[in-house]
Amino acid sequence: MDSVMLRPRKKYTVYDLQQLKGKRVLTHLHVKSPEEARAAEEAGIDLLSCSFDSPEAQARLPYLVEAAPNSFLSCATPHGIASREEAIRISFQALELGASSVYCSASPYIIEGMAREGIPVVGHLGLVPRHVTWTNYRAIGKTSEEAVQLYAKMKELENAGAYAAEFEVVPQDLASYLSRKTSMLLMSLGSGAGCDTQFLFSDDILGEYEERPPRHAKVYRNFRAEYDRLQRERIAAFKEYVADVNSGEFPSADQLVSMKNNALQQAIDQIESL
Repeated sequence: MDSVMLRPRKKYTVYDLQQLKGKRVLTHLHVKSPEEARAAEEAGIDLLSCSFDSPEAQARLPYLVEAAPNSFLSCATPHGIASREEAIRISFQALELGASSVYCSASPYIIEGMAREGIPVVGHLGLVPRHVTWTNYRAIGKTSEEAVQLYAKMKELENAGAYAAEFEVVPQDLASYLSRKTSMLLMSLGSGAGCDTQFLFSDDILGEYEERPPRHAKVYRNFRAEYDRLQRERIAAFKEYVADVNSGEFPSADQLVSMKNNALQQAIDQIESL
């Protein structure tokens, strides 16, 4: 491994990220496990994100932080936050556990409350999966009217105090233009190279889907095939174990301990005399 990668890197702050806007595109990966977080940091991924929307995800956060101690890690808060107070409480919980910022798909009203408390918050623009009942699953901003609406929503989110926004499935030429019209970092998920980060999920890169991956994703490995192979190997190993028990092959002398000399008989004699 390159010796440069062996030295601890500086952990980004929001201030650092803001200074990089327009200077280079950052790599950005959503991770699900400490193993993925550690691999991402060792690979030189700039920004990490993770879920924080369930008790299991919340319990996992400290392990992700420990696995990638020099990585900027943003946590996705639960969808359906009911109030500013709830959003603030959950966000501070994540920050206290080691998160660098939080993602929230709620309204600018709620995000404004979070930002007023100094919480670094990422919003969501373009295709928002939790809101697809209003749009369907499609690119957002392909018409001039929709592009203007997207610009207005972007400025509303910016004015609310978000430092960044996930920019999902927006036409690349429009996304490039809008990135120059905001102080926020725009995090491209299928919105082209003209934004401030390129965002993918580990599932995308590692090929963990059972079905065809999203159009915006690029698959670099086929972990699904490896998982299927490992499952077949699990079943085969368990079947061999069952067969060995039934035939008497397991346990063998290598897995057993015996008493020395006539110790067993002495113990039996003593027990029988009680």
